[in-house]
Amino acid sequence: MQQSPGFMDPKQPLSVCHLKKTLYGLKQSGRRWYQRLCEILEDNLGFTRCEVDHSVFFKISTNDAAIILVHVDDCTIAAINIALVDWVKSRVKRFVEITDLGEIHWLLGIKVKRDQEGGKISLSQRSYINTSFRRYGFEDLKPVSTPMDPATCLSSIDSPQSTMDIAQMAKVPYQEAVGTLMYAMLGTQPDITYAVQSLSKFSKNPRKSHWEAVKRVFRYLKGTCGLELMYGGIGEEIRGYTDADGNMAEDQCAASGYAFMINSGAVSWSAKHQEIVTLFTTESEYIGATHAAKEALWLRSLISQIFKSTLPTTTIFSDNQSTIALAKDHQYHA
Repeated sequence: MQQSPGFMDPKQPLSVCHLKKTLYGLKQSGRRWYQRLCEILEDNLGFTRCEVDHSVFFKISTNDAAIILVHVDDCTIAAINIALVDWVKSRVKRFVEITDLGEIHWLLGIKVKRDQEGGKISLSQRSYINTSFRRYGFEDLKPVSTPMDPATCLSSIDSPQSTMDIAQMAKVPYQEAVGTLMYAMLGTQPDITYAVQSLSKFSKNPRKSHWEAVKRVFRYLKGTCGLELMYGGIGEEIRGYTDADGNMAEDQCAASGYAFMINSGAVSWSAKHQEIVTLFTTESEYIGATHAAKEALWLRSLISQIFKSTLPTTTIFSDNQSTIALAKDHQYHA
């Protein structure tokens, strides 16, 4: 801890504070812990903090390579050999008390499976999703092949208007269920990204049709929760895919999304509501491609800084020919 400016007693400069509450919950505890961790890794272990992602620390040399990923007080170490991992742990133990959980199997509810002989790693949230089924009483739902019904158009017009409808929906855990789906989407389920962003727009005042759409996403996960997000094999370059749905929403703002693949697996994906009104499909697709290009630049900066290598050109694939032609034309267009 550090005292706030102006509270230091000049007559007793070496005095300390007496804590009357646990360290968890103090407003400065997270920041002070991160500052202490940076001191340990950078000043004492010789790691470098990544400039584009401050939760990544790396130490790369001719013969050694180690990367540490930090999530609050959970640290994951990746290195080219076990001896280097043990060295990092032993050095960190000199400064703070740690719990060594051994080889990684679980991380924040995500199951990690490693095939070292085949050079593959897979991620799954099957246990988390099955727990969600039991939480909401969805164990008996029948699986479906798509997360959303293409024939159903959700709208805020469907929101409950009468007092009876509002009271009925107040008992439905809509926001909680959407939040549950959102964590699965962020972790290992890029295929429900568009559905989750569409359903989250109605969190303030949902109706029964919106709740049925949430249940359909759970039905989709019922049949796909056994699938795993796998990395490995050929194709080490970054490949991006982008698309937009036009201005079909009630506010005439399109939804655009992207996905980036490395080693045959998705590493970054997003589906968001565009902030401006587009007049035609080319414009909405072009805006979606712009957001994808920004993510590609960030991924390239992250990888090139850690491994200090020159990456090949990153291709972003779009399914709109007019957008592709517009992107290749180096002229000003209003």
